[in-house]
Amino acid sequence: MLISYEWLKQFISTDKLAEEIGALLTGAGLEVEGIEQYDRIKGGLQGIVIGEVLTCEKHPDADKLSITTVDIGEAEPSQIVCGAPNVAAGQKVVVATVGAELFPASGEPFKIKKSKIRGAASEGMICAEDEIGLGASHAGIMVLDTNLPNGTAAAHYFGLQSDSVFEIGLTPNRADAASHFGVARDLQALLKTEANLPNISAFHVKNNSAPIEVEVRNTEACPRYAGVSISGVKVGESPEWLQHRLKSIGLSPINNVVDATNYVLHELGQPMHAFDADKIAGKKIIVQEATEGQTFVTLDGVERKLRATDLMICSAEEPMVIAGVFGGKKAGVTEETTNIFLESAYFQPEHIRKTAQGHGIKTDSSFRYERGTDPHMVIFALKRAALIIQEIAGGEVTSEIVDVYPQPIENFKIALNIDRVHRLIGQYIGVERIKSILTDLNILIEGESESHLQLSVPPHKVDVKREADVVEEILRIYGFNHVELKPNLSASFLAQFPHPDPEVLKSTISNQLSSQGFHEIMTNSLTDSKYYENGTENRDESLVRILNYNSEDLDVMRKTLVYSGLETLRRNINRKQKDLKMYEFGKIYWQENGKYKEQTQLVLFVTGNTAAETWRQPSGKTSFYELAETVQNLLVKLNARNFTTKPTEHAYLADGITYLKNDVTVAHIGLVNPAVAKQADVKEPVWYAELNWEYLTRNYKDNAVFEELAKFPEVRRDLSLVLDKTVSFEQIKQIAERTERKLLQDINVFDVYEGDKIEAGKKAIAISFTLLDKQQTLTDKTIESTMSRLMQQFEKQLGAVIRK
Repeated sequence: MLISYEWLKQFISTDKLAEEIGALLTGAGLEVEGIEQYDRIKGGLQGIVIGEVLTCEKHPDADKLSITTVDIGEAEPSQIVCGAPNVAAGQKVVVATVGAELFPASGEPFKIKKSKIRGAASEGMICAEDEIGLGASHAGIMVLDTNLPNGTAAAHYFGLQSDSVFEIGLTPNRADAASHFGVARDLQALLKTEANLPNISAFHVKNNSAPIEVEVRNTEACPRYAGVSISGVKVGESPEWLQHRLKSIGLSPINNVVDATNYVLHELGQPMHAFDADKIAGKKIIVQEATEGQTFVTLDGVERKLRATDLMICSAEEPMVIAGVFGGKKAGVTEETTNIFLESAYFQPEHIRKTAQGHGIKTDSSFRYERGTDPHMVIFALKRAALIIQEIAGGEVTSEIVDVYPQPIENFKIALNIDRVHRLIGQYIGVERIKSILTDLNILIEGESESHLQLSVPPHKVDVKREADVVEEILRIYGFNHVELKPNLSASFLAQFPHPDPEVLKSTISNQLSSQGFHEIMTNSLTDSKYYENGTENRDESLVRILNYNSEDLDVMRKTLVYSGLETLRRNINRKQKDLKMYEFGKIYWQENGKYKEQTQLVLFVTGNTAAETWRQPSGKTSFYELAETVQNLLVKLNARNFTTKPTEHAYLADGITYLKNDVTVAHIGLVNPAVAKQADVKEPVWYAELNWEYLTRNYKDNAVFEELAKFPEVRRDLSLVLDKTVSFEQIKQIAERTERKLLQDINVFDVYEGDKIEAGKKAIAISFTLLDKQQTLTDKTIESTMSRLMQQFEKQLGAVIRK
């Protein structure tokens, strides 16, 4: 949301710099993400001043040039060569000083430099209006009638001071601040001054010759609807002041009537709509729901199919506007319009949100209506807009204000416990300070006792309905920075901390991964539904959809961390960072049997080379085994040692394995399916691991067991087995552990061969077995007996051939 500082100062008096105001607003919850300069004309006349021609003589070597001396407020006059025929001594003129950049009405911008013109030095330029972008005339230099001191900025003389425009990241709960006056209300409390509404006392009804009847058939969706007729308007271009107000916040002027309604929307936060009154059939407006499947052409020329839940503003014969969202093509204001009906209404936010989302339409009106507007502002804004239209487009008010408001919306009633305010803030700030802040925020104190305040909160504060909300309002104005940190921090808790502390465990695992060269990433929980539905019409009913998304690329909660990680990989790969090892702790979301669910996962991504190339050792491509080693080390760290594996069936992996602990899936690891990677525009092979973090932390037991070092030596024996290619190491390991439970300490693969020296469809695996008896030294007889039993089982269960 863009807010003009000069416009803001129409409501509140302050001499603070824009940067100071920005800091105040950010501290109060209206985060100022940036402050841009807006110039009414390009360049803002920087370096251009008012000067006085002291002398003017003909150039000795050029008949059409004059050599002048000009006082521009500096210690010495400047000599300027001028080619204008009307330059003369004694004139007040506009001077572009050396270094100034000019943006002429036509042609390219250029800078003023010290130069010599036909041998005469020139230190500046005396300007015509087209040369500085003020107009099109090039008949001669501008001669001013002013007593302003020499050296005064030309922008000051022409009233073209630059404006500062705040870019505010408005959060959904701050609908009350979605306008210049809304922001001024916060500054009223922050600066301890008064935010003044515009004066509308000049509004009066000339006669009642052009009334429009209004009937609201759905008062739940439209609790309040008001309007007034204005006759004899002349639609045309808006005056400069209005055009520049709108341009400063990024809007393009359309015509004086439409511009006036847009102006009031951004001034007061109340959306407006102007109808061509002569196109309202039957001189009647009906607010009702649409007919299912009915077509309607909006202002952008798009034919839309309406739904039965869409609220429409209709004439006696046909729909004219999608209420609160978008106007129709037929009843809009054009250059031929002479009579208008001006609408101002309050719509129930949920109805507008569903309609806007259903049609995929985002407008300034729907942005405000779907978050909640002020029902008390409806009539004031109507009068304000009518006065502006009369001022810039002429016309007379030719009807009484019609105001259909069957059930007035009351203020929110809240009992505020004073002790709880201090407890939640964490600091005693005093009852009088609390009352002062509430009053400055236009929250009425209707009653007071020793322990409570009875409050009446105006409905424009749509998110202040509970005691905790009021405390938040108090704290943001009091200032988070004013809450002191005590030397000894303490707090009260509703429940005991779990053991172990998940955050401590998370930090431990993060340190382990970071020490292995992994970088932690944090990605958005919102993502694009196209990843899951891939442009098909088959809706994935398990997706958690966002009802009021601001971007079509962020319309669902992520169902997997795969795509957000791939997007991060793509961003880095596109910037020539191709050797990547990343991890993320994050939540995934889905629906199941009508209930929303979420789960925390730890995921790892590896792509590119294992390490940077050096002269000592070439670098190879990352592989499954390196990531598998990392995952197994994590599982051991999390005391999930005795895991089993099986081929993975993970939806996003082309190949890999799944780790299980007590028949519960604790991890997946494998190659991201190339088709999945392609969706995120990643062309490199990506190895991916996914750990069930919630299960692993829930079942983690910090019960480290310490054992005395073995008194007797370990023994290693190796076997070379020829097996079918389909036999996995997990199968070999399980057979070995079942066959020898006491002595077998470790089993490891140290070589694998597949080639033309063995039978097709076979592989040779070299395996080491570590044996240990903790009670005595192993004898050759025991070792041979153990190895013999192992070989027999491998031959029997796997059809292995033991290579001697």
